Amino acid sequence: MDIKTGLFYVFSAVLLFAAFKVITSRNPVYAALYLVLTFFQASAIWLLLRAEFLAITLVLVYVGAVMVLFLFVVMMLDINLDSLRQGFWKHFPLAAGVGALIALEMAAVLWGGFRTTEEVRPATGMAVGPGASNTKDLGILLYTEYIYPLQIAAVLLLVAIVAAIALTLRERKDSKYVNPADQVRVRARDRLTVLQIKPTASAQAAPDAATKNVADASAQAAKGGAV
Repeated sequence: MDIKTGLFYVFSAVLLFAAFKVITSRNPVYAALYLVLTFFQASAIWLLLRAEFLAITLVLVYVGAVMVLFLFVVMMLDINLDSLRQGFWKHFPLAAGVGALIALEMAAVLWGGFRTTEEVRPATGMAVGPGASNTKDLGILLYTEYIYPLQIAAVLLLVAIVAAIALTLRERKDSKYVNPADQVRVRARDRLTVLQIKPTASAQAAPDAATKNVADASAQAAKGGAV
């Protein structure tokens, strides 16, 4: 067994252990950290398979952006773990069936082994040999044969970004937002109003409406008792 095969088994063992801890950890923060470790091991395996572009993309996109955002959300929100665990065993048979189906599909794909693409690549006009770059080949395919699907995917992502910003920054009625431009243009007399109040008041002030209502109610009750 050479060093490449040994590294493959080491990375695979760590990946399986981290993936198992992702679904068994009670703390969501620990589960997210184990998922980061899983992504790193998967990127290392892709490096062994000479898929450098996929390995770098996995680290930059998932580890560097998605998982960091997920960790911020988990740590900032007050998540009730007891409510999350409710109904786990109720849906366990369905989840086990889906997992078994995925395992059978992967076994069916891997049963025949990986077929080399040396017979297919010359037909596409790409270079074949020790110095060939799969990143360059992927770029050629994306910007020649698959240019229109790539542009459609870019437009869809742009629409999703604009929609997310529009939904997040919509005006709320219960917010206490003040326009800074209105604060700058305000004048001194608009902030303060001077009222002329007499320094003294008469002692024979008329009773307020509440006192008058109480008196009327007492009078009516007295009349009812007399009848």
